[in-house]
Amino acid sequence: MDVVRFGLGLRALRRQRGLTQAQLASRVGMSGSAVSRLERGEADRVALRSLERVSGALGARIDLRLLWHGEGLDRLMDQGHAALVEDIVGLLRGLGWSVATEVSFNIQGERGSIDVLAYHPGHSVLLVVEAKSVVPDLQSMLVTLDRKSRLAHAIGAEREWRAGAVGRLLVLPADRTARRRVARHHATFASVLPARTVEVRRWLRRPSGSLNGILFLSSGRHTQARHRVRRAARSR
Repeated sequence: MDVVRFGLGLRALRRQRGLTQAQLASRVGMSGSAVSRLERGEADRVALRSLERVSGALGARIDLRLLWHGEGLDRLMDQGHAALVEDIVGLLRGLGWSVATEVSFNIQGERGSIDVLAYHPGHSVLLVVEAKSVVPDLQSMLVTLDRKSRLAHAIGAEREWRAGAVGRLLVLPADRTARRRVARHHATFASVLPARTVEVRRWLRRPSGSLNGILFLSSGRHTQARHRVRRAARSR
């Protein structure tokens, strides 16, 4: 984190909202001197939760990024994502779904790409699948998934997949880290993606109506991909 730039950004947002340091501090339960230190470039001495509270009070959010050997980390993470996509594609095809991957769209100015778009011809159901090798930024992911699901009928129609219902599925690796992250945001996920692995698998076999859920997927291929990431990181 560039703590100087972070501090300058906080100061600009605070002034833009017409707040004094003391007023901002009162809103987030901090001292005025603590806010002053943040603005002077001492964010590295403050707990992340406190930084998130201050940022949230100003209508901003923190985007914390881990960098390693340029784009090397992205390539390593992509291995896990690719393995996860391969696994869900194999599962869906085995259950009679027609499947397309990396489906790009541009509908009335809304652009993007769907990891996996599936169609069950016997039940006229579309399924929008978002595969994540790690649990992502929650708000951004849910907004993106909702947008893709909203456009799914039009995207499917381009492939002559006429559907009466659209399902949304978030696929995550069946590891403790992913389960902990989902449990931490239980209320949100229970509201937006309530179905879990057993119910999801039952629905995938005989889809009826819409489903919104999370599938924790175990796979030797995905596990091997994670092991390759760890070995590559150690070798570095």
